[in-house]
Amino acid sequence: MHLVCPQCSTVNRVPAPKLTDGPICGECKQSLLPNHPIELSENTFAKFIARTELPVLVDFWAPWCGPCRMMAPAFAEAAAKLSPNTILVKLDTEASPIAASPFNITGIPTLILFKGGKVIARQSGAMNAEQIVRFANHV
Repeated sequence: MHLVCPQCSTVNRVPAPKLTDGPICGECKQSLLPNHPIELSENTFAKFIARTELPVLVDFWAPWCGPCRMMAPAFAEAAAKLSPNTILVKLDTEASPIAASPFNITGIPTLILFKGGKVIARQSGAMNAEQIVRFANHV
């Protein structure tokens, strides 16, 4: 299984049975599967989504968005519940407009679930942790 390091963007190979063993990056020695949301940027987003083989749930948000800020604790709670089988990441659409633009984000927060670099599902609007977990597991 290929996992992109959220810190240094190195692609790591991890045997599926070892996902629950807290794998670390072979390059920078940071956790590959943290149990909290990962902040991605314009520079890291495309590679992370394209090369990570686990499902990746992305929260497209902005700092000025009230519902986004309200949903942030629920997203973090869902990350802890879904780890290590699904990786939850956040992309600030204000700071990373080029990374967000291919997905035609018209309202935030918007959650998009990726698998193998492809969009599997999307949902706009704030959700609680239980709804986020259900959404991530629907595929």
